[in-house]
Amino acid sequence: MATATKNKAKKNAGKSKLGKTGVNSHPVSLEFTEEMKGFVSMPGSFNYQEDYSAGKKAGNYLMFHLTIRVNDTQFFVYDPNETGEAIGWVECQPLGGRFEVEKGIFNCFVDYGKPSANEKHMKYRLFLKNKAGKKITLNGFKKVVDDGILNIWRDTSTLYTTVYEGYVDEKAEPKAKVLAKGILHILEKDFIKQMTTFKSNGRTFSERKDALFRFGELFMGNLWEIYGAQFRKAEPELWRERDIPVFTLDGVKNSKITFHPFTTDDKISLNLVRFQKKESKDVVVLMHGLTTSTDMFVMPEHKNLVTYLHENGFTDVWSFDWRGSLRFNYNLFPHRYTLDDIALYDVPAALKVIKDAVGAGKRIHFVVHCVGSISFFMSLFGGKIDGVTSVVSNSVSLTPNVPTWSKIKLAFSPFLMESVFRFPNVNPRWHYLPGFASGKVLAKFVSLFHHECDEPACHMLSLMWGTGWPACYEHANLPDITHRRVGDLFGATSMNYYRHIRKAVGRKAMIKYTPTDTRYESLPNNYLDKASEIRTPVLFMTGDQNKVFKDSNIIAYETLNRLNPGNKNELFIAEGYGHQDTLMGKKSDKDVFPRIVEFLRKNSNGVKKG
Repeated sequence: MATATKNKAKKNAGKSKLGKTGVNSHPVSLEFTEEMKGFVSMPGSFNYQEDYSAGKKAGNYLMFHLTIRVNDTQFFVYDPNETGEAIGWVECQPLGGRFEVEKGIFNCFVDYGKPSANEKHMKYRLFLKNKAGKKITLNGFKKVVDDGILNIWRDTSTLYTTVYEGYVDEKAEPKAKVLAKGILHILEKDFIKQMTTFKSNGRTFSERKDALFRFGELFMGNLWEIYGAQFRKAEPELWRERDIPVFTLDGVKNSKITFHPFTTDDKISLNLVRFQKKESKDVVVLMHGLTTSTDMFVMPEHKNLVTYLHENGFTDVWSFDWRGSLRFNYNLFPHRYTLDDIALYDVPAALKVIKDAVGAGKRIHFVVHCVGSISFFMSLFGGKIDGVTSVVSNSVSLTPNVPTWSKIKLAFSPFLMESVFRFPNVNPRWHYLPGFASGKVLAKFVSLFHHECDEPACHMLSLMWGTGWPACYEHANLPDITHRRVGDLFGATSMNYYRHIRKAVGRKAMIKYTPTDTRYESLPNNYLDKASEIRTPVLFMTGDQNKVFKDSNIIAYETLNRLNPGNKNELFIAEGYGHQDTLMGKKSDKDVFPRIVEFLRKNSNGVKKG
């Protein structure tokens, strides 16, 4: 459609150009009026969304009222580099009040980046002057990108804005002084008004109609060229342009890496990965959260936890991929496993494999996260494992507490997903399904409510876990490359685990899912019943911005102090961190990992830095 539009425009433009010298031909113009409003931070940083939020908090309101005029519609449609004229004014009191546009330039759709990015920009450059003679330049662009047809409104109504001192053209921007940065939006009521402002100088109704339709073809053709790609191919090209390979272990250097697969008593295949730099009396076992995997501990884009432990004397590290790992494709199929299964079958079997491999006389420490942490403590407090020297628990353990919206999701989501929508699982990668797949439609619907970033997998994670924009982590704590690959770091899960967590949240403690099921008769009905008998020291850890399990580990720390006075437990609250980023953030090696190592050393035999 877009190609046909361009060819037609090219043919018509050629006729217009020849006709300029003729008696009966003249350029036909088109114009419309546009208002955009928003907030800017002064002087601004490198993140438009953060600048918008800071500007809104500071009250740095900025708006513009522009008439966009295209003097020759045919030429404008034919050549994407052809510019329109912007006339009007900009107002921002912190910058100097009202500024009149001395010269304004508008480009409708300009290709941006490499072709596979399928991205176009709508560009504005305004040279402005106020009554006091102050001169500034406003440069803005709307990013129209292949992020789903349901995001058309967001993309075409959001202007990423930078204000420079003086009159600055595009080439001079790198050396220009930035005065402000932020985001402007077209409000719905202003857009409705804008639709009534289209005018043309065409001498007849037919000429005016043709000018409007020609501009409409340009606009819709470009939108189809971008968003229609979602329906013309199975997955975006971007999905194949990975920065980091899937399931890579390149993040751990100078280590002997071995794999230790095993089978549980209920016939599930699991795996342990051993990263051994040298022999050690202290062995550390890492246990990931639901839908993640070993990958969260070995990320090559920054100092990961395995490498940090190696560098600080803990040179024998194991990572346990239990049945909730994204590395196992059976999580793509429906099942009815609960956290009781992990406690009864997975954790004891894994600990046996480790003990057999490392031999007698070793101190074994666990670092456990999220549902992996819950399941580990269920196994420990359920009497299924022993011989653990110490534990570091991140985010949640035996006293889950979640935000109100999460409670609502836990109440209804399992039924809706399985019985209404008929999904076998919930998957952060749904956006990349081909065609009109139902999961893809849901993913695009979810993205309508998440304007904090352009990563669909990130939006789905906020649906799957917690409450927030985003929910699982603080954006500022993740490297950009990590944020781009969250769809590779998190996988699918069946809904039954959510049902178990829902029951526990209602009871404010981990309980057996089905008390009458004889398979689990050796497990306690309430896992806190034997709290007074557990002497294993625990470091309870959480981020103060945890939007998944809130203060669950703070409650666990206080609860065990009450039930088991005199224990050696400790509490660490990581400031500025959420749920997941404590263990996979770009600065975790400076802000979080030292506290983990400090605790492990207290419970080892004087392990020193390696």
